[in-house]
Amino acid sequence: MKKITVIGTGYVGLVSGAGISDFGHHVTCADIIESKIRLLKNGEIPIYEPGLHELVDRNVNAGRLSFTTKVDEAIQQADVIFIAVGTPQSDNGEANISAVESVAKSIGKNLNSYKVICTKSTVPIGTGNIICELIRENMVDGGEFDYVSNPEFLREGSAVKDFLWPDRVVIGASSTKAFNIMQDVYRPLYVNEKPILHTNVATAEMIKYAANAFLALKISYINEVANLCEAVGADVHLVAKGMGQDGRISSKFLHPGPGFGGSCFPKDTQAFATLSRKKGVPMNTIDAAITTNNIQKTRMVEKLKNLIGSDFSGKTIGILGLAFKPNTDDVRESSSIEMIQSILDEGGKVKAYDPIANKSMQNIFTDLNYLHSWEEACDGVDAMVIMTEWNEFRGMNLKKLKKVMKTPLVLDTRNILSMDKLSEYGFQFDNVGRKTVL
Repeated sequence: MKKITVIGTGYVGLVSGAGISDFGHHVTCADIIESKIRLLKNGEIPIYEPGLHELVDRNVNAGRLSFTTKVDEAIQQADVIFIAVGTPQSDNGEANISAVESVAKSIGKNLNSYKVICTKSTVPIGTGNIICELIRENMVDGGEFDYVSNPEFLREGSAVKDFLWPDRVVIGASSTKAFNIMQDVYRPLYVNEKPILHTNVATAEMIKYAANAFLALKISYINEVANLCEAVGADVHLVAKGMGQDGRISSKFLHPGPGFGGSCFPKDTQAFATLSRKKGVPMNTIDAAITTNNIQKTRMVEKLKNLIGSDFSGKTIGILGLAFKPNTDDVRESSSIEMIQSILDEGGKVKAYDPIANKSMQNIFTDLNYLHSWEEACDGVDAMVIMTEWNEFRGMNLKKLKKVMKTPLVLDTRNILSMDKLSEYGFQFDNVGRKTVL
């Protein structure tokens, strides 16, 4: 079993560290943010992810998983070091890799024996070369290392499952020795015949960006198809079903909605497009997907205005769902943000509810009226909007909903409510790519 250090205890680092420890390795998750480590040592998980608490507890109790702020010591004791710090989007659209560069310098200063340095963070193609240069520039005793790119493909809300039962594991390594060590790290998956793809570093970095950008493109495409369905009287659900049954296309990510958000797709598509222009090979399809996604968010605001029949001045709107997707508390780039901001800008009021993400959204809208149930959020409102497809919204009692609302106007941006039931109870409603009743 290997001694593993994961630097960064955010979404990727914590899930990866806990998952690797579940494979039987001894893992130390290190972070310079003392508050995070304090929470983790006290058995508290700073992010919401189904199954993560149980995974962490199991491996901490087994003595395989620990947490520390002593990053230098964690580097020195490791056989394999995973870099899993954040790479937020810069103002120019590129990924900000300053945290990655800082970690690379620390690794160089503490390289006391041969180690495999592995990047989990999503980084631009070519970052591997920068990391290697920084490590060499900061080495004191002429240490030895190999570099590997091992991109993550974790979906928020099902990240634990994705890590423990992945579709594939991509290992970008130019050294056979490093690849074999990484194979040992993922040995339980290898034994179970999960595909492990061996590439060079640049190819591994490219796979991550190309995969995320393609999925974002599928979402933008089906959203545009949905908008055209509205114009011609077609039902996008049946269109998507007919498309998805084609094995060349598949049904995944063919779900129309208010536009993609989260920590990955917006940032990664921007970084991918920026890199392509920088290299003189513009990716017009990705540029179009980004533009379409921005338009889709604005389109949802216009749909609500059309439903109400005016602007938002003096209106109170119930917003159900703040996270960018269900089973996460992540509100980064959530479509709810533009919807809420538009309502407030025009003099409207918002009553908001999310099963998990109320607290996260308070970091953006501090004075919003946050409620603790959909019933409270819809009480006395002029209209209600579903922005996230939480299961509890799928099963809401429409008869009760109409009773608590001031005006029975519903915008279902996730197409999760029964149109027949909405019509039966006398709602005026709109959705995405289906029938509208005004």
